[in-house]
Amino acid sequence: MTQGRARAFITGISGQDGSYLAERLISDGVEVHALANIHEPLPAAPGVELHPGDLTDIDGIRRLVVDLAPDEIYNLAALSSVAQSWEQPDLTARLNGAAAVALMESAWQAQQRSGRLIRFVQASSAEIFGEPDRSPQDEATTVRPINPYGAAKAFAHLGAHVYRQRGLHAVGVILYNHESPRRPRHFVTRKITSTVAEIAAGRAETLTLGNLDARRDWGWAPDYVDAMVRAARSDAAADFVIATGISHSVRDFVAAAFTHAGIADWEGRVEVDQALVRPADATELVGDASRARTQLDWTPTTTFAELVGRMVDADLLEPGLEELGAQSASSPIR
Repeated sequence: MTQGRARAFITGISGQDGSYLAERLISDGVEVHALANIHEPLPAAPGVELHPGDLTDIDGIRRLVVDLAPDEIYNLAALSSVAQSWEQPDLTARLNGAAAVALMESAWQAQQRSGRLIRFVQASSAEIFGEPDRSPQDEATTVRPINPYGAAKAFAHLGAHVYRQRGLHAVGVILYNHESPRRPRHFVTRKITSTVAEIAAGRAETLTLGNLDARRDWGWAPDYVDAMVRAARSDAAADFVIATGISHSVRDFVAAAFTHAGIADWEGRVEVDQALVRPADATELVGDASRARTQLDWTPTTTFAELVGRMVDADLLEPGLEELGAQSASSPIR
């Protein structure tokens, strides 16, 4: 890193991971810059210098990166919904795939001009494995995505490997599902916890979902951000699976949320809408994070039940539900 204060550049600052990452880096004493999507309102990012732009504007982003010459770059920007990727496959390919690789090229050019090492983190996804050929999955699992989101992420993930050969300290963090109260409500996990909170408050009757049998490896988002930072600062650039190693079904997530809210008779409150079932959906994704545990000294800190409980509690503290939230902190809601 540079002498004095280190500098980082983040894309995707308005998302769950971007906000946690900015807070983490600022607490580390890092000077944080971030790309603010010109197509969205400016995010609240105290302590971060925002640079309005569009990640698909290759030339504009390249000038910015070369000018900043940051010590660390974290590419978290993406169209982040698998369901939305089916509706907008072209945009998904440009943003999640081509723009990510172009950012690696910008980092490499900035490194060539500055003569300093730039550490690049590409946020990859378990969706690159599609229907995996082994379980649990590790860094050697075959990449064979089954949806536009996974395909675009796979292109960027493989791009990180290519740029390592050129001398860029590029790491691919293969992130399994990770959640927090900062998840937008269109994500299934937040849809579950927010609707359960509304049912507990008597403001909703039912929870409508798609495939209840899909199994995922869910972790706590701040833990996964910690893994990103450790990967960026690792001695050797490599790919790292970031996961808990334990899978749960969507039905398990629903049950845990209702249980935490003190609702026992929840089965009759859940409806399945076939329109919400994806055209292709991996049956089970569960990761083996042995490399991250060994080489990054990383380990998840939060259990599945704790994760779901924290999300439910946060939703119970939404305006109009504060009294229930306060009750939840001391005893189950009946």
